[in-house]
Amino acid sequence: MATGKIVEKIPQPRKSKKSSRIKWKKIALTMVYLALLGVATHYTIQWWKIREAGFAHYPGFGIQMPIGFEIHGIDVSHHQDLIKWESVREMEDNSVKLGFVFIKATEGYTRKDRQFSRNWRKAKDVGLIRGAYHFFLPNKNGLIQAQNFIRSVDLEPGDLPPVVDIEETYGVKKTEIKKRLQEYLNTIERHYGVTPIIYTGADYYANYLGEDFDEYPLWVAHYLQRNKPRINRPWNFWQFAETGRVDGIISKVDFNVFSGDSTEFHALRIQ
Repeated sequence: MATGKIVEKIPQPRKSKKSSRIKWKKIALTMVYLALLGVATHYTIQWWKIREAGFAHYPGFGIQMPIGFEIHGIDVSHHQDLIKWESVREMEDNSVKLGFVFIKATEGYTRKDRQFSRNWRKAKDVGLIRGAYHFFLPNKNGLIQAQNFIRSVDLEPGDLPPVVDIEETYGVKKTEIKKRLQEYLNTIERHYGVTPIIYTGADYYANYLGEDFDEYPLWVAHYLQRNKPRINRPWNFWQFAETGRVDGIISKVDFNVFSGDSTEFHALRIQ
């Protein structure tokens, strides 16, 4: 039996366009947040992997640098052109500042680096510990090369010992390389009264110099191993990168660390 009762439908509220926009905005912001969180997590993991391998990234210097070393430095020549040494001294990244610089002085019999005199003077003026190096030519007489360095470089108390950079053979036999290098080292040591430092690559040292020169302080170049250079003898300096960036220098720069603490570093310097 029909009652004739009419059921009234209650109208549902319509969603406004404004509330829809807010909803999608929240969704978009959540997605952006999750994406950023994922990126941050990825780079945090990568940073710890690098750190555990013995290196940490220093954005200012533009390279990964070995951790656990107190004293950092660079080496330069005319290839770095005119250097603003005040900027070099002031630069700091994550509490790391540059404390020393090796500067190319001479090469062969007569060549003198065209920026040496300026670099040598300016580095001292800004308070950087400085050292001078000679690029050794194994096909030339060691004594005459040493005389070129001696004419060009006046070392003072506080400077680092003189360095000989040997990294080429020019087809010269190993025995002759050793003979000429020893002649150079003997001449330099007699003149300055301090034991010179040898700079070379890890492989070059093993293949051409070896135990005959183990008594000399070593500055070794090796870029492929994270926490230390691949060499089986004590070393004093390690050149671990050649593509660093430094304020005041327009081109890429070699980076180095010293193996010991400040007391050992001071003991190595000329007294």
